[in-house]
Amino acid sequence: MKKTILIIIILCILIIFFLLNKKKDDNPKLNIFENIPYYKNELLKEYEDYYQKTNYTIEKVVMDVNIGLNKPFYEGCKVSKYLNTNYILVNKYNYLDKNYVPNDLVILDKFSKPGIKLNKEAYENFIEMANDAKKNNLNLRIISAYRSYEYQEKLYNNYLKHDTKEKVDTYSARPGFSEHQTGLVIDIDNVRKDYNYFHLTDEYARMQNNAYKYGFILRYPLGKEKITGYKYESWHYRYVGKDISKYIYDNDITFEEYYYQFIDK
Repeated sequence: MKKTILIIIILCILIIFFLLNKKKDDNPKLNIFENIPYYKNELLKEYEDYYQKTNYTIEKVVMDVNIGLNKPFYEGCKVSKYLNTNYILVNKYNYLDKNYVPNDLVILDKFSKPGIKLNKEAYENFIEMANDAKKNNLNLRIISAYRSYEYQEKLYNNYLKHDTKEKVDTYSARPGFSEHQTGLVIDIDNVRKDYNYFHLTDEYARMQNNAYKYGFILRYPLGKEKITGYKYESWHYRYVGKDISKYIYDNDITFEEYYYQFIDK
């Protein structure tokens, strides 16, 4: 009798143990990332790995992984989406085909060095911005805009003759990875001072507070180098349209952050 009772007790313990473990196995693993609006299910493993390696918030983990910042620059690259739109993202993780030439390029005939091309909509808004600056005795001039793949290739290789690849990558895009190829980017000066010193000019001060009103953003801001991959460039502006530029200005974020929060999510 005692032996029978012992067997029953052992069986009951085994059954309870089995049920408890089955219940535990049936519960899905807690996903701490899925409530982030720009979460992507296919990147879950990368979120988890990156979260383990850093002390970042889950919001930053999701954003960084979406951008690609959990990998070195130029690793895991993808072809850029949204060609011929203001939404296109070209950076060190998203590239353009060497044969890509944007639509609606126009040759600039004022507020520019000769022979430069730019997206028509971007140019129209730049003219408005330059005219308004002129009313305040300020000069804005485009010194570089659209660049072909071949042009960027020659430029990048020329830099390599003087600097290491590691250093060149901080200030020049590799061919195919240059925003200039989108036709939506301008480098500017104030005519009088070299563009490298644009941040010291009154024109720059005006651009800081007004560029967004015309659809432009400072593309490589100071303090955002770990996101953009480039050193601070006070002269480099990107046309994104007035709605996007205002949001970026109001929230002090990069185009990468806007793109993965609202466009490619």
